[in-house]
Amino acid sequence: MVRAHLDNVPEFALPDGFSLRRYQAGDEAHWLRIHAVADRYNEITQALFRQEFGSDEKLLRERQFYLLDPHGEVIGTGAAWFKDGFEGLQWGRVHWVAIVPEYQGRGLAKPLLTAICRRLRELGHGRAYLSTSTARAAAIRLYLRFGFKPMIRSAEDDAIWKKILSASC
Repeated sequence: MVRAHLDNVPEFALPDGFSLRRYQAGDEAHWLRIHAVADRYNEITQALFRQEFGSDEKLLRERQFYLLDPHGEVIGTGAAWFKDGFEGLQWGRVHWVAIVPEYQGRGLAKPLLTAICRRLRELGHGRAYLSTSTARAAAIRLYLRFGFKPMIRSAEDDAIWKKILSASC
């Protein structure tokens, strides 16, 4: 999915007691734990973290967020990442957003996505994209609400998205 610009991103505040912070040394363990329980579609490993984010802690501190509950426990994550050369251009990337199941459905992904999109813009990205699965209907609804549009490159993509959008709306 793509968002052609990062102007007028919806603004959602965190509920009282919840907070966001950026990456700190050792947060790979939180990322692995969150995705292990929230992601039913991927094998979550340390190697996957390194493949997706590398090991540059400065870059991680600039771009990766962690969502904390009122007790300071890390319950979610997402990154304001990037990919040079996506569609031949430089794009910001909403990357690996997840919240542990017991906190899903409480509206916490909205302020997390607000922070990610805001950060992408602060870092100089004018547009953003993300990848998701057709099985993630709630995530697709969230991304649509934030102005992301399906990326349709073929008649097959068009048919798939028509089906997804008719089921999501």
